[in-house]
Amino acid sequence: MRSPVISPGDRGSEDTTSAAMANKARFWNRVARKYASDPIADLVGYERTLQRVKETLSTDYEVLEIGCGTGSTALRLAPATRRLVATDISEQMIAIAREKLASQPMPQLSFNLADADGSLSEDNSYDIVLAFNMLHLVSSLSQTLKLVVKSLKPGGLLISKTPCLNEMNPLIPKIALPLMKAVGKAPPVLCFTAAQLQDAMIKTGLQIISAERHGSKGNDFRAFIIARNINS
Repeated sequence: MRSPVISPGDRGSEDTTSAAMANKARFWNRVARKYASDPIADLVGYERTLQRVKETLSTDYEVLEIGCGTGSTALRLAPATRRLVATDISEQMIAIAREKLASQPMPQLSFNLADADGSLSEDNSYDIVLAFNMLHLVSSLSQTLKLVVKSLKPGGLLISKTPCLNEMNPLIPKIALPLMKAVGKAPPVLCFTAAQLQDAMIKTGLQIISAERHGSKGNDFRAFIIARNINS
């Protein structure tokens, strides 16, 4: 199990990075159909998050979603934007998302293949970047946050909801997740608290606007954070 990645660190050689990206894509390609069919664990909490996000959106805004999965959330949010570009590393996830879009056409929504560990967009392109349930899945938290900041317009927002695994029962991040990863049932994950996540955001030039919890069942370890790009 990897420890929290709060500084860029050494990302290794280009070949190593490419291999890691390929392995990550293979994992999500393999589970894409099952992922698409799994029910939302906390539907009430999910709807709270959607409503909160919609409050920040505008039909004047250009929006990027990273780690969009099979596109269900993007389909819900796209009508509240001028343009929403939703991306994921998995070809199978994007294929499923495009199937959904074909049956529910939205001219302002597109699904593209892209990795949140790589280049996200041209500089200062977006008013908002969305990252739901994926910042713990990147190779380097600090690197991805730097790419997010680079993609945002000055004053633009990062809106994220992230499982903070170090707030769970210690047996889960220390024992259960490594075992699941060893047998191919879980991808590599980063373990941090909400405080560490906010600290990483601040270090990359993001100002925390709001930190919330939307869960309706028991202890909610998924931190919903809105942060503003204060880089000029």
